[in-house]
This record gives sequence, structure tokens and C-alpha cells, in this order.
Amino acid sequence: MKRLSTVGFLLVFSLGIVTFIWGPDLFAEGENVGMQLQKLNYILRTVRDNYVEDPEESKILEGAIRGMLEELDPHSVYIPAEEQKKIAEQFKGEFEGIGITFSIQNKWLTVISPIPGTPSDRLGIRAGDKIVKIDGVSAYGISNDEVFSKLRGKKGTTVNVTINRPGIEVPLDFTITRDTIPIFSVGAALMMPDKETGYVKINQFTGTTDKEVIHALDSLQGLGMRQLLLDLRGNPGGYLDQAWKVADLFLPRENMMIVYTKGRTPRSNAEYRSTGIGGKYDVPVVVLINHGSASASEIVSGAIQDHDRGLVVGERSFGKGLVQTPYPMPDGSAVRITTAKYYTPTGRCIQRPYDGKSDQDYVAEAYADDLLDPTPAHEDTVKRETYKTDGGRVVFGGGGITPDSTIHSGKLTGTTARLLSKRVYFDYATDFAVHHPDLGQDFDKFLNDFEVTDAMLGEFRAHAATDSIEIKEDEWTKDLEFTKNNLKGELAGVLFNDRDLYVMVRLQTDDQVAAAQRMFGVAKDLAAGAGLMPK
Repeated sequence: MKRLSTVGFLLVFSLGIVTFIWGPDLFAEGENVGMQLQKLNYILRTVRDNYVEDPEESKILEGAIRGMLEELDPHSVYIPAEEQKKIAEQFKGEFEGIGITFSIQNKWLTVISPIPGTPSDRLGIRAGDKIVKIDGVSAYGISNDEVFSKLRGKKGTTVNVTINRPGIEVPLDFTITRDTIPIFSVGAALMMPDKETGYVKINQFTGTTDKEVIHALDSLQGLGMRQLLLDLRGNPGGYLDQAWKVADLFLPRENMMIVYTKGRTPRSNAEYRSTGIGGKYDVPVVVLINHGSASASEIVSGAIQDHDRGLVVGERSFGKGLVQTPYPMPDGSAVRITTAKYYTPTGRCIQRPYDGKSDQDYVAEAYADDLLDPTPAHEDTVKRETYKTDGGRVVFGGGGITPDSTIHSGKLTGTTARLLSKRVYFDYATDFAVHHPDLGQDFDKFLNDFEVTDAMLGEFRAHAATDSIEIKEDEWTKDLEFTKNNLKGELAGVLFNDRDLYVMVRLQTDDQVAAAQRMFGVAKDLAAGAGLMPK
């Protein structure tokens, strides 16, 4: 990881602040860098001496740093020490604690699911459990930060929790011994109901992603996987080396370009090529992306597309192709400076143009379907750079990865967004499971036979009314199929205490997944024609 000597940077600011006082005549000369630093020092001193209240100089300087980086590009940023600590933990791939995912619902700490193999999982803590006391102190009204401070801790230490479990009147007391908790970047790995399609969902690219993906692929191959759906939707990216290693898993020949970077300095230029290990996973591949797929996700999907190893389905990706190098500061904070740009094997720059755009417009553009789709309906208004894959197919440049088949996701209404934000689906499923435990005996039967009834929908709406959530009839009708499927999915997760089963149910009515599954034949012919898998 590249590092910057921070001594010179800090010395310029600290010596200027302590030593000099400048007057207005300072600005008579040319506007060079030294002059601008003197100007900053003058403004700081003027604010410190004359502002109506006593200002915090550290906050003022941090604001100046942020403003300086904002002038560069949308992705060069300053990260305060506390935030940097959380980011480092997230991408390291583990922390020490009890092992739950949670939500604060109606001011109660509620378990969404135990993380498999962790202390909470081994003790039998379940989805829907409400933690009402921590070490004898009420947890009502607890904040997210308080949850982390009370439940996380060094491996081997203990914490006592009291849990209210739906259907059980007497509270349950647990003494949980903290342990190392993995942060999984693979959000789901399962066989689809057809028993031949493997599905792997990668949430982000952390320090352990390649190992997790290898484990998932090996497990799915053992279950008879004959084709793979790789879901990178909503994946914001992560480590460059992990994107390279994941893409490498699907390229069977050595020395195939995966991604390269170009910057202003020679040390910013690099090439990442295949090692030849990808022959082990010689199945047809379809990659799912959407507007939230960025950076490392675009590297993987771009490499697979450019080499005709598989097909890309969904929506055009975000277009985040700037390489950020982190430079740590002595106080634990850091700056991430853009040092290069990413390019796919065909030479496409992943980064969308950003000059002359506000941050708001830059982000909004990534989600504007009509402006970005180079489909026949828009070919007269969208002029995009074109490139050729190894097999001669046309792919588009100009920022982001354009799918081989564009399938837009359904846009949910405000009513559904409110219901999701309040986790009403999960709450109702938890209550329903208490009164129908027999549904949790056979998942295949549940998947194939269970349907959400009109009576259940009425109960669900009544449940939402207790939270004073507005339901607009036209929006309710528009999203009715989503509501039924999401209720069934949440119920599967609670009944079987397994979030993979929740995902499997949700996938059954996913239009992008359905479209992807129809394309495996084409993906196979494409890869076989390129000599990348058996015919």
C-alpha cells in the first residue's frame, strides 16, 4: 500500500499558523502555491482572532482539507480518524464481538440474524430476538454506537444479555463469550431450485473476498453446479487486488489482461494479468450488475465481458474508475488521493466524466437510465465509444460497464420504501412464525407450496398501521407482488434461521435473475468459442 510522508505537509501548515501574521497587502503578488498557503494562514488567524465565538481550529483546518480535495475529483476524500478506524476494520474482514446483524426497531435492539459459526449462533440466538438488557442494564433506546461499544470487545471476554423471544413469555438470559467475528463479503452462496445454477452474491471486495469466493465455488461444485450467476449488484467495490483475484478465477489461460492502471507518475502505472487458475471453474458465467456496481465490481465484470468469458446482464454500472491511494496521517486520519485510472482489457476507461458537474449531478447521472442506455431506443441521443472484445463483439466505453443485455430493475413506490425502512416485513414475519412453527419443517415444501394469502396481507397492513405508516392504495397495488414475495422471503429467513433462504425466495421473482438464467446457453457458446471452457 502506498504511503505519503506527512511531515512536509503538516509542517507547512503548522509553522505557518504559529509563526506568521499576514495583512491584506499579502495578495498583491502572483497567485502561486506559496501565496495560497499564506492566504490560508491569514484567514485562519483572522477567524481565530475575530470570529464572534471561539472557533475550533482543528475543525476549520479539516474543512479546508475537505474543500481542497473536493476540487480534485468526486472520489479524493479526507477521512477522520474514527471513520478511518471503522473502514479499516470493515475491509480487514473481521472484528471481535458476539456475532449478530441487528437493527434498532421501535427503540429495541433486534437480531436480524446470527452470523453463522459465531458465539451467538452457537448459543441458539435467533432472528427476531430482542435484546432488552446488556449486563443488567436496559437496552431500550440504545443507539448503534452504543451497541458496538457494549457488545464488541476482546476475544475471550464475556457479556450478559437478556432476550425477549417471540412466543416465549419468560425472558432468556445468555452469557456470551466474545470471539473473532468474520465480516463476510460473500452475502449469499446457494444452489437455485433448478439444482444446476449456482448463485454467488458479493457485497464488497475486502481482504478475504477471494478466499470466500473460492470456498463458495468449491461448495457449489460439490452440489452439482453446472452454471454460475455472479451477482455484483449494489457492490460499491473495495480492494483492487481482490477484484483481480476474483476475475482470475474465471480465466483459464495465463497472462490474460484483467485490468491496468494509468496515472501521471510511473509508479501509478500497473498491469494485472491472469495466472491460469481459472480452468477449475469451467462453467458458463452470467454477471449481474446495476447502477450501484462500482470500482472493483466493474473490474470483474469488465474483464469477463472483454474476454468473452461470460455475459453481463442488468443495468449500466456506476462508472467509478479512479484509483484511490490511502495516505495515513499520524493522528489516525487519512486522505485518499486519486493516483490513476482503471482500464478494462480492451482499453475502456471505467471512470465516467465528472468535470463541470456538481456532486449531486454526478451521482444522479449514474442512475439516469434514459441518458445512459446505448440501446436502439436511444442510439440517436447517446453517442458512446465502441471497443471490440476478444471475439469481436462490440462493447461500449465512456464510463461504466454497459451490460450485454439491459434489464432494468423495478422501481419501488414510496409506500414500499416506508415499509422497508421501518422493517415492517421482518416484524410481521417474526410474529407470524411464532403462531405457525410447523411451516419451518421442510424448506422445499415451503418454497414450492406456501403462498401469502389475502388474510395475511390484511394482517400485515394492520401491523403497519400500528407504526402509523401511510399506505397509498395505488402504490400498494403496484408493489403487491413484491410485498408478497418479500413477506415470504422474510418468513423463510425467520422460520429456518438462515438468510440464504431469504435470498433464495426473493430471487424467484427477480426479473434480472430470470433474464440472466435464460442466457446461460449464449454464455456457454461465447466462452467455448473463445477457448475458455469446454464446448
